[in-house]
Amino acid sequence: MASAETGGDKYRSFMDGEGEKNTVWRHGVPPNFDVVNKLFEEERTKEWAEGSVEEKVQRLLKTWEMEMFHKLRPEDQKSVHSQGFTSSTNGMKPLTRKEWTAIGGYNAFLATKLPLEHRIYDPDTETFDSGMETFLTAFPRGFAIEVLDVYCDGPPRVAFKFRHWGYMEGPFKAHPPHGQRVELFGVCIFHVDEEMKVEKAEYFYERGNFLASFLSAPASAPTAASASGCPVMRGN
Repeated sequence: MASAETGGDKYRSFMDGEGEKNTVWRHGVPPNFDVVNKLFEEERTKEWAEGSVEEKVQRLLKTWEMEMFHKLRPEDQKSVHSQGFTSSTNGMKPLTRKEWTAIGGYNAFLATKLPLEHRIYDPDTETFDSGMETFLTAFPRGFAIEVLDVYCDGPPRVAFKFRHWGYMEGPFKAHPPHGQRVELFGVCIFHVDEEMKVEKAEYFYERGNFLASFLSAPASAPTAASASGCPVMRGN
């Protein structure tokens, strides 16, 4: 993620300016994404033109993630619908905004039904802070994200393929760093209102392969073509 320093950001909205003067930030000030932005710029596979559909969806994704992680009050989260927001991963039980905020984004994203003895990372025993610390330690340069393709740009739905990656240059729990890239590919559906505020977020990705990458260096990186197909036509 990011250290807490002041300043705007060229890939995320609602971080500075008059509209944010009363925002309550988790660490007291806006986060600084310079380190992870550098990784993003060096290794992204797509460079979308400013104002393109893909660039707008990527900005929405990064802004939504920033606000959910770093803004404490719902009224400060301008990319998120004020009422009835939910988020789910791989078709599991949707979480309300209150539930998501209580456990943290990493624990929500890594929700699982696996038996305890098979869990490389157990989100049920982690807190918001411990989850953040685990991944900040494993990924000192951050966990970059890019949009690879946009299937529909809403409203009412924004569906896209994404890539998330970082370098395991620090330990992950008891597992020593191997220094290699760890990445995942997936599909997300944002259900949005007319103002493009997210009412519901649905993520689909292969959780097991991602976590297994922390145990030993990946033999080969997956390609964008191997990511899941678009589930946008699924029922709610």
